[in-house]
Amino acid sequence: MANLTRSDQPHRAGVPLSVNRPPHIPVAVLGMSLGIFLVVTFALCVGFDLIFPGQAMYQTWLKLLPGFSWLTWSSFLLGGVEAFAYGWFVALIFAPLFNYFSARWAR
Repeated sequence: MANLTRSDQPHRAGVPLSVNRPPHIPVAVLGMSLGIFLVVTFALCVGFDLIFPGQAMYQTWLKLLPGFSWLTWSSFLLGGVEAFAYGWFVALIFAPLFNYFSARWAR
């Protein structure tokens, strides 16, 4: 025990742990994810409307998608573009708000 020396630097016991950061949602990742999800959902709904015309949702699409009419190729493409844009609209509002409040409440 005589050979023990004392250090002037503070010593911490244990393994250093990483600092937990608040969750963060990248806007671009959320925008692409929601945009593609809504385009796929739109395409599936149009397919469902064609298979089961008695249960059609196209009246709803006419109200939600400006310029959409039932059913031409140009209208179908316009509906897909608008569905993708709605996904980005949600991402551009939701992700920054989530990131702001997540960082704020993590303090």
